[in-house]
Amino acid sequence: IQCFVNVRLEEEKPIFNKQRIDFTPPEKINHLAVCNNHLCMSLGKDTLLRIDLAKPDQPNQTELGRKDDSKVHRLFLDPTGSHLLISLNTSECLYLNRNTQKVRSLSRWRGHLIESVGWNKLLGNETSTGPILVGTSQGIIFEAEISASEGSLFNTNPDQYFRQVHSLEEDGKPAPVCCLEIERGLENKYFIIATTRKRLFQFVGKVAEGSEQQGFSSIFNQNQDLLPSFQEFPANMGYSEITFYTSKLRTSPKAFAWMMGNGVLYGQLDYVRPDSLLSDVQVWEYTPDIDLSLNKPISIVLTQFHFLLLLHDRVKAICTLNGQVVYEDVFPDKFGTLKRMIKDPAGGLVWIYTERAVFRYHIQREARDVWQMYMSMNKFDLAKEYCRDRPECMDMVLAKEAEHCFQNKRYLESAKCYALTQNYFEEIALKFIEAKQEEALKEFLLKKLNNLKQSERTQITLLVTWLTELYLNRLGQLESDGNSIIFQETRDEFRQFMSSSKHKECLYNNRTTIYDLLASHGNVDDMVYFSVVMQDYERVISHYCQHDDYSAALDVLAKHCDEKLFYKFSPVLMQHIPKNVVDAWIQMGKRLDPKKLIPALMNYSQMGSTQQISETIRYMEFCVYELNVMEEAIHNYLLSLYAKYRSDSLLLYLEQAGTHASEIHYDLKYALRLCAEHGYLRACVLVYRIMELYEEAVDLALQVDVDLAKTCADLPEDDEEMRKKLWLKIARHVVQEEKDVKKAMNCLSSCNLLKIEDILPFFPDFVTIDHFKEAICSSLEEYNQHIEELKQEMEEATESAKRIREDIQEMRNKYGVVDSQEKCAACDFPLLNRPFYLFLCGHMFHYDCLFQEVTPHLSAYRQNRLEELQKKLAATTQSSKSRHRPVPKDEGDTSSLGKGNAGTSREQIKSDIDDIIASECVYCGELMIKSIDKPFIDPQKFEEEKSSWL
Repeated sequence: IQCFVNVRLEEEKPIFNKQRIDFTPPEKINHLAVCNNHLCMSLGKDTLLRIDLAKPDQPNQTELGRKDDSKVHRLFLDPTGSHLLISLNTSECLYLNRNTQKVRSLSRWRGHLIESVGWNKLLGNETSTGPILVGTSQGIIFEAEISASEGSLFNTNPDQYFRQVHSLEEDGKPAPVCCLEIERGLENKYFIIATTRKRLFQFVGKVAEGSEQQGFSSIFNQNQDLLPSFQEFPANMGYSEITFYTSKLRTSPKAFAWMMGNGVLYGQLDYVRPDSLLSDVQVWEYTPDIDLSLNKPISIVLTQFHFLLLLHDRVKAICTLNGQVVYEDVFPDKFGTLKRMIKDPAGGLVWIYTERAVFRYHIQREARDVWQMYMSMNKFDLAKEYCRDRPECMDMVLAKEAEHCFQNKRYLESAKCYALTQNYFEEIALKFIEAKQEEALKEFLLKKLNNLKQSERTQITLLVTWLTELYLNRLGQLESDGNSIIFQETRDEFRQFMSSSKHKECLYNNRTTIYDLLASHGNVDDMVYFSVVMQDYERVISHYCQHDDYSAALDVLAKHCDEKLFYKFSPVLMQHIPKNVVDAWIQMGKRLDPKKLIPALMNYSQMGSTQQISETIRYMEFCVYELNVMEEAIHNYLLSLYAKYRSDSLLLYLEQAGTHASEIHYDLKYALRLCAEHGYLRACVLVYRIMELYEEAVDLALQVDVDLAKTCADLPEDDEEMRKKLWLKIARHVVQEEKDVKKAMNCLSSCNLLKIEDILPFFPDFVTIDHFKEAICSSLEEYNQHIEELKQEMEEATESAKRIREDIQEMRNKYGVVDSQEKCAACDFPLLNRPFYLFLCGHMFHYDCLFQEVTPHLSAYRQNRLEELQKKLAATTQSSKSRHRPVPKDEGDTSSLGKGNAGTSREQIKSDIDDIIASECVYCGELMIKSIDKPFIDPQKFEEEKSSWL
């Protein structure tokens, strides 16, 4: 799928980059020490130069003040760069603190030539060294402590104490202590390493917590019988040197390298081992060009993957992984012989000096090629660790690891590695196929599939299909072998693959192909599982139905609640498990449309199965009574089921369904036809009543029960004629059909609309009057009582008319007195100047003033009527002036004026006008009350009125 691209490795700067310091010493350099970015240099006979490498342009020069022939033997600088010990060849020792200029002599140390110092990294600080170990040329190890602060009045020496704790020997004689190192392990466990020319000693012991300040004498005193006290090599070159590698500042060293006569002993430091601190120890023997008599190694420095050896004219770098010399740097003779090499643990820089020059090595990306070495050593995990950020190198490591595993027949591991490489996909696949390793091929394809991007759809489709085929082949083989445990594990793995969300889209898009593969292998169970994963429930349900597992099919339906599938499969399921199906429908509730289920119900209810019919009715009742379905088809179907199978429920349903057509959800005509076909007369009567066909209801009810007919006859409450007609039907039926005179009389008492004379024609001639004598007498008494009531009403009406005539006569004779000074209530001008009206309330108005006041309050119809009357009045006035008699008008004109006279006189017109405008006082009458919510100024004329006031 992806091809391998051979990437050329970039050219990089060398690991060891040498730089000469731009510094010309005023005198020859004797010794140099550097630690924590502080450099100390012994120059000439008596000068000490100190440089803070953070401020190299501010060197500090101090004179030792020695007048004798003493020379500096060694310089020792502690890890903080604060405490400098100067060992002189006269067996004296001087001390200089970084913060002072004063060189102080350590009197207690006098008489011992100091060869080595073991610093206390835990308790050492700028003012105090804490307990330290000091090694001499005579093999004695002392414990001491130096304080930079001024002592008491009686003790001004910086050395607090100086006591012997141990002594070292070689071949029964004292041997110089070349190196000392103190390290703290777990659980307050301390390790002390001391070296002589041929031996390496280890001292291990615990120091009680809180008692670290008391020193290390307890460690040397502890029993060392169980531990090897030293390692010894035969060759002796007069000195040895040990160096350590620490990955981070303030942590314990992880590796060591000891330069001695036979070569370099190097390895790891294991703080957990009880017997020895040293582990994975190897000896690198000197190359032939290193001659212990002529060209002895001078110093050694250890880095993460190399140790550097300093010879008199060159530096060699040896890889600790394979022991190969990977770098050699020859110094020109003009600088002189190389004297020593030191590493500053703080910055990781390596310093080399001669008498006239100082050099510095920068170590850059030391681990860049380590992966290749680990790969060649078949240490692939470590190789991958060192090329994480270099994909081209990682690919090479993975390819080598995959090939190595394949050759060693570790095919699964090989497949996992191959899947991560960029090698040709086809090559690798063919490789596993030729080796007949299907499991490894499957693993390779799975890993490759997981590494693909979602956009690589073609590749994903290919791998998914291929993996499906491999899984199915494997399952078939395991099933035939009868290995049930592995078969089940493989099936679970295959199903997990099919349900993977990452490949769901691919599986869905190619589900037809997957189905074909599953079918070709006859793997029905996994096909059903795959259908469920793909949510292809129709296929699952079809499978269960084909295998007569209807309960399982219904379970899938009920679980996934797909309405379309319910509509499709309900006919089949209803045939076999009707009760369970109806339970599932009821569970679905309103999510199902009952109309779409009717075909399933009708199909099997017609076959006559009692259970199916009962379940059909149960679901229909649920729809009607619980879901309140109003669909006419549902109600009609339930009605038909009741009519065919449950006659006792039919009438109850009709009664509960309602008594008015607006409340009914079934078809009344269909219900009537259905009830008539099955002979349910009471039900027919009930339907007729709802349809308001009362005559038909009564006629049919009389065939069933007279009381039922009476109930129907009283229904048309607002139509007395209809009620009477219906009751007459009942009476005729009772008289003529049942020939029951007593019951006929009861009809008279039940309906107040019937009289004896209404039902007498129904009786035969032979019936004697004795049967209804009481009814006739009662009827005659009612007539007499009615006549008396009419007489009394006529007398009351005559008396009322008489009183009205008297009131009219009295009104005609009523008058009012108007004073000559009276004024119009509207215009406030004298009243008698023009025609006027006088009202009983005392208000008086001119005719024209009253007209103007009343007109705006009249309706549009009355205003038009008033205008019409005025025109007629003007016409009659004109004709009277010309002395012509008014011509009587016909009845059409009379009716147009609203009066019943044959002609209309002038007085009559005036009377009509008075009826409109003077029927009541405009200030005291109804017009004033109606106008109480109207504004004083017409809204349309408000602005005009407002502007007139400005």
